[in-house]
Amino acid sequence: MATATNTQQQSLNNRQSYPIGFWFISLLQIFERFSYYGMRGLLILYLATSAVKGGLGLDTATASSLYASFTMFVYFAPLAGGYVADNFWGKRKTFFIGSLFIAGGMFALFAAHGKTMVLVALGLMIIGNGFWKPNITSIVGDFYGNNDPRKDGAYSIFYTFINIGAFFAPLICGTLAEKTFAVTKGTEVISYGYKYGFLAAGIGMLIGTLLYILFAKKALGDVGAFNKEVAVKKAQAKKASTQAKKGALTKDEKKSVIAIFILSFFVIIFWAGFEQAGSSLTIYTNDFINRNVGGFKVPTSWFQSINPFLCVVLGPLFAMLFVRLAKRPKGDIPTATKMGYGLILLGIGFALMVGAAMERGNSTNAAIKANILWLIGAYTLHTVGEMFLSPVGLSMVSKLAPKQIAALMMGVWLFATGMGNYIAGMAAAFVKTWGGLQVFGFVTVVTIASGVLLCFLSPLFDKVMRANKA
Repeated sequence: MATATNTQQQSLNNRQSYPIGFWFISLLQIFERFSYYGMRGLLILYLATSAVKGGLGLDTATASSLYASFTMFVYFAPLAGGYVADNFWGKRKTFFIGSLFIAGGMFALFAAHGKTMVLVALGLMIIGNGFWKPNITSIVGDFYGNNDPRKDGAYSIFYTFINIGAFFAPLICGTLAEKTFAVTKGTEVISYGYKYGFLAAGIGMLIGTLLYILFAKKALGDVGAFNKEVAVKKAQAKKASTQAKKGALTKDEKKSVIAIFILSFFVIIFWAGFEQAGSSLTIYTNDFINRNVGGFKVPTSWFQSINPFLCVVLGPLFAMLFVRLAKRPKGDIPTATKMGYGLILLGIGFALMVGAAMERGNSTNAAIKANILWLIGAYTLHTVGEMFLSPVGLSMVSKLAPKQIAALMMGVWLFATGMGNYIAGMAAAFVKTWGGLQVFGFVTVVTIASGVLLCFLSPLFDKVMRANKA
């Protein structure tokens, strides 16, 4: 894009803090997140439900393993997608091709009649997510300079749009799967219409793709487009910078690296608990929670909408809280302490699920149900815990990571998130074999203990960060 003079730029900033291209990108993200969360809210149920009832018919252990592997690779794939965009296609072409892979995967899942086709569908979605996620997120930043104060606000709005898509997805896709296209006999469900939920998810992504084809050129101009000359210069500059920075890490930098690895361990624990929303908690909700409210049976997938709804509602409140805390004489709560609070809140949420299991005597009899309020309370606490940990964790890594290995350290953080998702996916199998009381009790103890330990270690992380700034 052409560079404006300072006066012109100031005028533009005053007139248009958020250009049309930013809103267009945010709109596309709604459709992609609708697609992903609509599918994810049904996936474990589809995999573990018998074929005669509209599922794939896998046993719970196999379904959990497949679900876990899928969610893990969804977090690993963006590493490759970012590389492809930087070196070959550019951000826009890469995420556009990613949208085609995602839509293709959704439609393949809709048409699937066996495990092989399901694996192909999930593979297409992993590739598509790898192409989509890092590049559309990065384009948001391309509208503003690195020191532009509007950038933080832009990303806050962008993530609100993400949660809007995530909120509506389970409600629409879940209703189609568990209500509209479900075959019932009296109060008993004979067959679920999971494939129609996947179809709706695919249509959501297709709408986003068509909007891009029709309006991207006008809305985005050259933002995010591939420029070979710029890419070559960027690669040369990066190579020169890397060579200039080569050398042994300093003592303080080594401490920073150790700190990142330790924090990554706690991140694995957090996401291993939090992401059970799509695995063990979904299975438990489907089988053992009383979902009848005023004569209406709430679809299992609908509970996946609690988290994004609370993010939209509570997010601004927590942002104001942290700003107010930062203005105190002693400053904001230390980052590591916030992350510790997040783990503790996650553990308290699982303690409520322990209460649910105890209410029903931890029975394997699906006719004995627990009160729905246990589940709603757990999801609420998990969301509050996420607000303490998720936004600040990545920022802390970016501050701690030595410049010569910054990308590697971000990779370590991403790996930790992926591993947490894998463990969370596998947890669904243990609900069936161990029982809800044992699984939720174990997660409660581990997460609360980890949170307390992280709070105890927080002064050490603060010391490392202060040394890193020096």
